[in-house]
Amino acid sequence: MDCGSDKVIYMDNNATTRVAPEVVDAMMPFLTDCYGNPSSMHIFGGQVGRAITEARESIAELLGAEPEEIIFTSCGTESDSTAILSGLQTFPEQRHIVTTRVEHPAVKNLCDNLDSLTGHKHRITRLQVEADGTLDLDQYRESLTEDTAIVSVMWANNETGVIFPVEEMAAMARERDILFHTDAVQAVGKIPFNLKETAIDFLSVSGHKLHAPKGVGVLYVRKGTPFIPFINGGHQEHGRRGGTENVASIVALGRACKLAGEKLEEENTRVKYLRDKLETGLLEQIPRSMLNGHKTERLPNTANISFEFVEGESILLHMDRYRICASSGSACTSGSLEPSHVLRAMGVPFTAAHGSIRFSLSVYNTEKEVDFVLEKMPAIIANLREMSPFWNKDDH
Repeated sequence: MDCGSDKVIYMDNNATTRVAPEVVDAMMPFLTDCYGNPSSMHIFGGQVGRAITEARESIAELLGAEPEEIIFTSCGTESDSTAILSGLQTFPEQRHIVTTRVEHPAVKNLCDNLDSLTGHKHRITRLQVEADGTLDLDQYRESLTEDTAIVSVMWANNETGVIFPVEEMAAMARERDILFHTDAVQAVGKIPFNLKETAIDFLSVSGHKLHAPKGVGVLYVRKGTPFIPFINGGHQEHGRRGGTENVASIVALGRACKLAGEKLEEENTRVKYLRDKLETGLLEQIPRSMLNGHKTERLPNTANISFEFVEGESILLHMDRYRICASSGSACTSGSLEPSHVLRAMGVPFTAAHGSIRFSLSVYNTEKEVDFVLEKMPAIIANLREMSPFWNKDDH
């Protein structure tokens, strides 16, 4: 299959990322010659086991953690479920969960299911966000009770890029002897981490968000934190996650984390510059457009912009004609007429929420690509507005 990716302007990196060439090179031997089972006693399996150990060390280094605090999983969703369910099983008499209204479906839907499928035995507090997507820490503090088993708050929002003060929130939870989990899937590799200096108990990572392949993730579990496995089986991961390891992808994730550490400065300088240029250009050139999310407390690669009186799905279809890839902040592409739950929680006007587009860049994007998008987007929006029954150009 020829996807023709070299001809695509890819600005949908919060959905998934290109697997870095160096990562492909690192994993290939474990798909061909080095196929031993890492649990085997012979040297052929032992060398594979050592590769997993090295990957674990690389991931721990990026996170500012200890290697023994790293558990390999299949994805961020598994990591999220494992952490939250472990917290609930650790404190079975405490049935209260604190989360937010803007979590990724991996956390949102799990909490919804716990609320409904268990006969409402679990009480869920979903923290509201401000208009700029930030959280009110006073509301959070008041939500913590003696019945709270675990808090689960994402480090950075996948749609807006808004960064939450999870380190401060974790410290507040620790004061009340409450477990704290953060879904850091969007943040890892984009901002610095030093988990040794935080009170965070659980943290989720997904490989395909930082230039590793799909199908591999990590759950960080702070040393000394009570933990109950989600998947039971063999002795793998020191008995904390059963199942023969996905060796090639684990090695790939280790290499990707090494690269992420090396490119962290570039993420926060050159990539941020490209994001700012794109964002500023769109807002200046296109009337009735608005930024969704805090201006500065945001990931360096993410811009969520609403274009009033047009639909996100239509915008994406027209962008696709120019091979420009991004995402809609609206759920229309999944068959729903309702806008994103994140934008609804932020109070974004209905006429704007339906026309929101998320641009998420990476180190592989170029200024030439940004210039091309800025050249094409004004006409795309103008043409769609001409067809919109809600747009009256005389009023704008």
